[in-house]
Amino acid sequence: MTKTVSKSELAVAALRNGTVIDHIPSSVLFKAVKILGIENLDTAVTIGNNLDSKRLGNKGIIKVADVIFPEKTINRIALIAPSAVINIIRDYEVVEKFPVTLPDTIVGLVKCGNPKCITNNEPMLTRFHVVDRNDVTICCHYCSHTVKSTEAII
Repeated sequence: MTKTVSKSELAVAALRNGTVIDHIPSSVLFKAVKILGIENLDTAVTIGNNLDSKRLGNKGIIKVADVIFPEKTINRIALIAPSAVINIIRDYEVVEKFPVTLPDTIVGLVKCGNPKCITNNEPMLTRFHVVDRNDVTICCHYCSHTVKSTEAII
């Protein structure tokens, strides 16, 4: 049976296998792309931005063919897009669907905003701890500088 798509619907090619990341706020979509490193992949990638969303008003979506991201990688986008939902696709069917989860510690992702922090003066990875999950606020492990995720430098 063939589904008829009206001209008012957005028709994006179905994904046979891979990952769909949905419900990304449009304002942070390209930060999510950077966090996931998908600009370096050699598989098909579809990025939609400013799409209508009942939940967010407008949203972004990322479809990556033939890639299942490790949970650790996916959960890094929870810092900037806590509303994101992951869909794992196999043979055109959603076989898993789950929200991203903000990890307790974020390593090597966020640049510390304190110019005197050791991570800005020595070759080492940054390490932040989540101190507020509701307002998504993180604190540098080394200098205790705190920052809201919306202001974090990624």
